Amino acid sequence: MKKKTITMVAALTLAIGCTVGAAVAWLTDATDPVKNTFTVGNIDITLAETTEDFKMVPGSAIEKDPVVTVEANSESCWLFVKVEESANLQEFIDYTIANGWTQLSTDSNVYYREVSASTGNQEFPVLTDNRVTVQNTVTKEMMDGLTTDGNYPTLTFTAYACQRDNIASAETAWAELQK
Repeated sequence: MKKKTITMVAALTLAIGCTVGAAVAWLTDATDPVKNTFTVGNIDITLAETTEDFKMVPGSAIEKDPVVTVEANSESCWLFVKVEESANLQEFIDYTIANGWTQLSTDSNVYYREVSASTGNQEFPVLTDNRVTVQNTVTKEMMDGLTTDGNYPTLTFTAYACQRDNIASAETAWAELQK
């Protein structure tokens, strides 16, 4: 009987323990999810010029206004302008690159500048005073030779941009653009 009583007390204790255990609530918590959205960085540039008539008269200035614009909300960038001259340009035309541009040490016809990110457009003229000058040594015979040969002097500009973040130098950025 003693054994039966102990077994019953043990069974009763177990039954009470299971009932109490089932009624025990644990303290818990959870957070709301945190969503990370990765947006796209970008650089947008334009190169525009308003002047289209470039008639040469010895000793005169010709309005020529190429302007590179880094568009609003572009990332910080290395901005480049490549200047290409026809073989005969220096016989006829003089020009200088505007302040703020630095000649690239690895390419003599490429100029650069560092541009910070901005919420507005940033405009950068390429030529000093937005003009070129016809040399006063140009003769009628020189110009007549152009009209019959069709080898007019040309000056061509092309703009490029490369992110500035994580690129230490203009030379490195230019090399990336050439790949």
